[in-house]
Amino acid sequence: MKKRTLIIFLTITLLLLLNSIAFGESEISALGKRIVISDTNDTSGYVTGIKIMILLTILSFAPAILLTMTCFTRIIIVLHFIRTALGTQQTPPNKVLIGLALFLTFFIMSPVITDINDNAVKPYMDNEITEDEAMEKAIDPIRDYMLNYTRDKDLALFIDIANIETVNNIDDIPIRALIPAYIISELKTAFQIGFLIFIPFLVIDMVVASTLMSMGMMMLPPVMISLPFKILLFVMVDGWNIIIKSLILGFK
Repeated sequence: MKKRTLIIFLTITLLLLLNSIAFGESEISALGKRIVISDTNDTSGYVTGIKIMILLTILSFAPAILLTMTCFTRIIIVLHFIRTALGTQQTPPNKVLIGLALFLTFFIMSPVITDINDNAVKPYMDNEITEDEAMEKAIDPIRDYMLNYTRDKDLALFIDIANIETVNNIDDIPIRALIPAYIISELKTAFQIGFLIFIPFLVIDMVVASTLMSMGMMMLPPVMISLPFKILLFVMVDGWNIIIKSLILGFK
């Protein structure tokens, strides 16, 4: 009943506003309240509203931008490979790994973010450039970043699929071909790092399994015995420091 009353009230108010605008009225009354409609040449309010709308639209795409156009994909996959290689099940938990990946992403992407803020966001908010110029200046740093870590083979794949015949320079590469090429390049790099991470832990599993077989303990799961040794090895070599350092230096 309350929802129906609210809908009726909003409908009446909208009809009164439309009627006022149609007949040029500057003031209407509704339910004991006065609504004043006036025309003004000041467009600052409209510009602010458009900026807010654009900002909210960009924020709605923020998760997709974070996953596809930054280093987040490589980092989170490598962190999951570490946990799988250690065999620690849900330790560290997913929330911890995602949080670590997010802060590492912000750290690595800080030069790109600063460039976008200085050359696109601030000038646009100060009405120094138009929306089209702001979008162009914002996409250029991200474009340069993705090109640095995209393999030529992957880029050529999507250029051929998109039937793009002439590419004279990197500016002719459309963003719709660059983004998927960058993603599969990052996936390949992450899996290469994951393979290198697995090797030492695989050796420990093989040694423990061979030892248990030689002792006749075939019913004892090798994972139970190898897990403490893998954790000990990872802690002794300061594994987190090595992995994080390698990830960060890989983007320099």
